[in-house]
Amino acid sequence: MPDTGTQPLSPATAAAPRRLHFLGLAGARTVATPSLAAVEDALADAHGQRRFLCVLGDAGVGKTFAVHHCAHTRFPTTRLLLRLGARPTPADLRTHLHHTLGLPGTAPAAPALADTLIRRTLATQPYIVVVDEADRMPEACFEYLRFLYDATPSGLCVVLIAGQRGAKALRAQQMLATRTARWLTLYPLTRDQIPYAAQALHPMWQTTTPDQLLFLDGVFASGSLRRWALLTHHVQRTLKATGRHQPDPGLLQHTLNRIDTSCRP
Repeated sequence: MPDTGTQPLSPATAAAPRRLHFLGLAGARTVATPSLAAVEDALADAHGQRRFLCVLGDAGVGKTFAVHHCAHTRFPTTRLLLRLGARPTPADLRTHLHHTLGLPGTAPAAPALADTLIRRTLATQPYIVVVDEADRMPEACFEYLRFLYDATPSGLCVVLIAGQRGAKALRAQQMLATRTARWLTLYPLTRDQIPYAAQALHPMWQTTTPDQLLFLDGVFASGSLRRWALLTHHVQRTLKATGRHQPDPGLLQHTLNRIDTSCRP
């Protein structure tokens, strides 16, 4: 492969569990992208300071994967991943925290009692609370997180993940201005990183030429590892259906035509 002037990307030393990959992609490997390294550094910093970390970026750049991977590999016993629905309430946060912290029974109906149990448990270890799509939260939820942060004697590391369009909603929260260790924005892979990244993501791409990988990125993936995972998933299905072992240009174009009509030649 020609020298592009960019440090080649490779599989990360610590692999993420399959369930963290988009679609649980079989055979997927964790790619040591600049974004992954940036999240690892920022998370370690925010955890050390026990403050908020805001991770922003367009859909598919790997925000959630990077945060979950780094939390899983570096803080496996203290990460609290909150999976909230659209427009959650403080009551939803209480319920999810009660469950994720492993507290017995169901969350108490009385908010004060529920909060006491949560606060006491959060104070026992340097937990990391991760909230995806945080821009969907109403102000009352941000205030609840502020309450937990202020009520925890040594502070609380809270990671808020949001798309670029949600950045305005997060920055509008005054409480984040003085409690956030870092605002981190992730970006898509650059064109010269694509051949390395695709081949690091999955061994299936080892026999595909750099030019073909760049074509696939240009018409479909647009520097998004999530889109690459989606494409890999569909190519795997096509290979299985046709009894073939390696993708060729014809099979790749056939797959593109099936999953995205805008890719028709």
